[in-house]
Amino acid sequence: MHSARSTPPALLGLSTYLLSRIGKSARGGLADRLARRGLRLWDMAVLAALSDFGPHAQRDLVVRLGVDPSDIAKVVDQLTTGGYVERARDPEDRRRVSVTLAPAGRALLAELDAEARSVQDELLAPLTPEERTLLQGLLLRVHEGIG
Repeated sequence: MHSARSTPPALLGLSTYLLSRIGKSARGGLADRLARRGLRLWDMAVLAALSDFGPHAQRDLVVRLGVDPSDIAKVVDQLTTGGYVERARDPEDRRRVSVTLAPAGRALLAELDAEARSVQDELLAPLTPEERTLLQGLLLRVHEGIG
């Protein structure tokens, strides 16, 4: 792990640098937890999108998540094999594949959310609950500004 003492002060003065380092740590921690289950971050992203927004055409998941079509196909294949999502052809347009969250996928997402919150708690341990709430609000404003 990177020590703050070994980091050039000029970089510590850049919020973009700090966000990048913190993001890398957070992503790595969550990716490690998911890997123990044979899953990746995209698997969780697909489950979350289906849970939050309902069934999607597979190609609409590509747009919503900003992932390559061949990658989304692999993710959906793996989640279908695991029984976490169900895939069906649209009877009106056979080229269209609809993806729906299965009950097992909803249960898995709840477990993954708990894992993500555990990683978050570890990462944000230096902050008080009030500081965490403030940080969440600030990060949301920045996120809204980029997209």
